[in-house]
Amino acid sequence: MLNVAIIGLGWWGQTLARTMAGSTRIRPVMGVDPDENARAAAASLGLRTSAHFEDALAASDVEAIILCTPHKQHAAQMIAAAKAGKHVFCEKPLCTDPAEADEAFAAIAKAGVTLGIGHERRFEPAIVEMRARAKAGDFGTLLAIEGNFSQDKFLKLPADNWRLSPVHAPVGPLSATGIHLVDLAISLFGTPKETWARLATRATHFGNGDTLSVTLGFENGSTAAITAILTTPFMGRFALFGSEGWMEVRDRTHPEHPTGWDVTTTLRGQDPVTRFDPPHSGVRDNLEAFATAASGGLAYPVTIAEMRANVRAFAAISRSALSGRIEQV
Repeated sequence: MLNVAIIGLGWWGQTLARTMAGSTRIRPVMGVDPDENARAAAASLGLRTSAHFEDALAASDVEAIILCTPHKQHAAQMIAAAKAGKHVFCEKPLCTDPAEADEAFAAIAKAGVTLGIGHERRFEPAIVEMRARAKAGDFGTLLAIEGNFSQDKFLKLPADNWRLSPVHAPVGPLSATGIHLVDLAISLFGTPKETWARLATRATHFGNGDTLSVTLGFENGSTAAITAILTTPFMGRFALFGSEGWMEVRDRTHPEHPTGWDVTTTLRGQDPVTRFDPPHSGVRDNLEAFATAASGGLAYPVTIAEMRANVRAFAAISRSALSGRIEQV
């Protein structure tokens, strides 16, 4: 059992606390947030609380920290946690600046602690199957990805919320949802080479945009087309296309409260096969995989190299959204 402190007790921090309830591998024992109301909500979930990050680093019963803080704070907090000998699970995006990310990776390596990342989409059963079948060659040569991860949860946020800030959450649809699809594309295609992105604010007051389209070109010649919108009702779709077949996974609801997936697979010369996958918590599986690795078990399945590629893709997409040009990753 790995004892953890959750840093940042907003919507997602509280969601993670509830998700870990009953786990036999990971247990939240502390919550940190400067906001008194957030601490009160965490206390109602059974956590002792503090307003200060340093208290979690000093706590002898805290073996790891989970960062649910604004993106710009991640690098410094990861470095501080590593120096304190704590394992780190960081919500996405890991960092917005590649140089800061490299400093954090160096600190993690020097301390010999485990780093996890909040890309729970990798742990959804159909995505696990898709990656395994792609590796086995079932779909032939991998050619392209189409993905959409959209939601309207942020419409309820006040205008001054950090999630709507171009400084604290640059390229809002990418920070919120699109980066998950970038991670999945990297897990299938490897290192991205170049990107073109278009960001717009079409239907909201969001300072960091509400509509994003991204094209990613990969070193192996494959392409990913990604859409993320922060004003349309929930939509989740991820499709992989190969020379011998394709597979599509459609989410019925947001990963916060999964209600299952509709999965379609078509191989050359065969009829399409569609099935329903029942609800399953990829969020919990991700956290437990992190706990297992931090406790000396199987290595965490998202590699540092993949995390680094994701951060660099984030930065390149952000540059392209501002410049309107193709940017190198």
